[in-house]
Amino acid sequence: MVILGVTIGLLVHFLAVGKMYYYQGDFHISGVTYNSSCETTASQANTDLSRDMEAKMLSVFQNSRIFKEYVSSQIINFLPHPNGSRVQLHMTFKFPPGKSQSMRSKIRAILQQMLKDNMATWKAVPTSIKIIEISKFKSDMLVNNCCGRPVVNSIATGNRVVNGKNAQEGAWPWMASIQWRGTHFCGASLISSRWLLSAAHCFVKKTSLKDWTVNFGLVVNKPYITHKVRRIILHEHFKSAGVHNDIALVELANEVSFTKYIRKICLPEASMKLSEQDKVVVTGWGALSMNGPRPVILQEAPLKIIDNEICNAPHVLSGLVLDTMLCAGYLSGEADACQNDSGGPLAYIDSRKIWHIVGIVSWGEGCAKKNKPGVYTRVSSYHDWIISKTGL
Repeated sequence: MVILGVTIGLLVHFLAVGKMYYYQGDFHISGVTYNSSCETTASQANTDLSRDMEAKMLSVFQNSRIFKEYVSSQIINFLPHPNGSRVQLHMTFKFPPGKSQSMRSKIRAILQQMLKDNMATWKAVPTSIKIIEISKFKSDMLVNNCCGRPVVNSIATGNRVVNGKNAQEGAWPWMASIQWRGTHFCGASLISSRWLLSAAHCFVKKTSLKDWTVNFGLVVNKPYITHKVRRIILHEHFKSAGVHNDIALVELANEVSFTKYIRKICLPEASMKLSEQDKVVVTGWGALSMNGPRPVILQEAPLKIIDNEICNAPHVLSGLVLDTMLCAGYLSGEADACQNDSGGPLAYIDSRKIWHIVGIVSWGEGCAKKNKPGVYTRVSSYHDWIISKTGL
């Protein structure tokens, strides 16, 4: 009787307790050909369509009979298809195993109705919808290759790189520590499985490749993995005087394997424009105050874009900020990057909650001083240069 009771109890537990299920979905849209993936930065047209589709999916699932089981959904790829495009989805649900068969039918029916409701806008083909269950491994592979999508979205108000709080594990998976002879020297951002973006001034006086390594992980001296450096490319017109064209590419000796804690950030289009007061985040292992101690755990600082005209005022930075640079921080001096944050990313999250590297920590006057915000290399100004050197 005891054994029978335990067996029944385990069976009930197995059938009643929810587990995670992952699905890949596909459908066709006619008349318009798109060819993009979440592995690279999408065009504005792709971004707008993806945003609309993701918003509609979120709405229909949250207002459906299976809203309690719904976890997440996103657009992964737009692929060429005869007379149009093929849209690839990724979805996650949580429910008891006993509901597996019925759930897939419900998910398909909800998506098919969504396509019918949006035929005029998307030119979708409702009958083309297909849903397959995939393993967690395949699910991770689909999402890990996407740029700008961390496993944790964390922007804690009030955190600073100067006197900051710790970032959460997985919040900034593209962040890397560029190390000289085993000691953190500068930051960098992973933009592909082999290339990182950093600041040119980090490498001017230290040119021996064998002395450079790259660490990935939240804790600067306990990395998930360490890579050797194959090549460092400084911008041909970098000038230390005035810190002009302060951008560099670091090529790894071996490709990085993407995981939920190591992912790439998206590059911005050359046409990307940021506005005054847009919210951005800087991350790094730099000093907690001018000439102060350095943290072991990655720090993050929410900042705001400051218009170049304001930054160039006589009482601020006196005309030193060029169009290829951007200012971020606060005139009050409440948050800023600091020493050894150089080369790290200034990241911007778009309406689809995808992160782009819009700036590279470049220069400033002190750390978090009043009327002295940080100055960053404007990445969009160097979009074509990055592509020409990396082939991305």
